[in-house]
Amino acid sequence: QVQLVESGGGSVQAGGSLRLSCVASGFDHSNHCMAWFRQVAGKKREGVAAFDPLGAPLYAESVEGRFTISKDDAKNSLFLQMDNLSPEDTALYYCAAQTVLLSRTGGLCSPGLPPILFGYWGHGTQVTVAS
Repeated sequence: QVQLVESGGGSVQAGGSLRLSCVASGFDHSNHCMAWFRQVAGKKREGVAAFDPLGAPLYAESVEGRFTISKDDAKNSLFLQMDNLSPEDTALYYCAAQTVLLSRTGGLCSPGLPPILFGYWGHGTQVTVAS
């Protein structure tokens, strides 16, 4: 059974930091495109970070320079270090994975991919940043 479980969310003051974790089970995440998304109530879900086909991190423009994506293949885990948080970062953060193997998509992976292309989702972890 495939599961993605996020943790690490919380409430912080502007300028603070949080580190999100996502543990995947039921599949080998290294063979699938995985990404972090976030969603504010009433707004579209947006991609935040992912790794490109060569393993280089990709970020949404709004978080570039402040967020860092990393992974631990041995632990089937994905992380998102978030620094210098602002109230605009307040959202429910999701870990997501494509169901299709990277080998079948040409390795295409990006936070710019539409959420509909990701079939596995965690329940999300709330991040709230106070001004």
